[in-house]
Amino acid sequence: MPKKKLTGVIVSNKMAKTIVVKVERIKEHPIYKRRFKVHKKYKAHVENSSDFIIGEKVVIEECNPISKDKTWQVIEKINK
Repeated sequence: MPKKKLTGVIVSNKMAKTIVVKVERIKEHPIYKRRFKVHKKYKAHVENSSDFIIGEKVVIEECNPISKDKTWQVIEKINK
């Protein structure tokens, strides 16, 4: 089974070797058919968190659990 990849925006880089990424998706109400945004925050592993700035877009990929909350790792930065 292939690993999941998600694209999101960095919300926090204050932890050592960890950044927090907010992933947003659009969901549709089953009855009223109105679309709305839903977001979730993921903790992702990175070797040097000071290289990443809040507001940058990144791609994260599933990996084996690194700690209790970290099961994602950063693959690449997306430049605007």
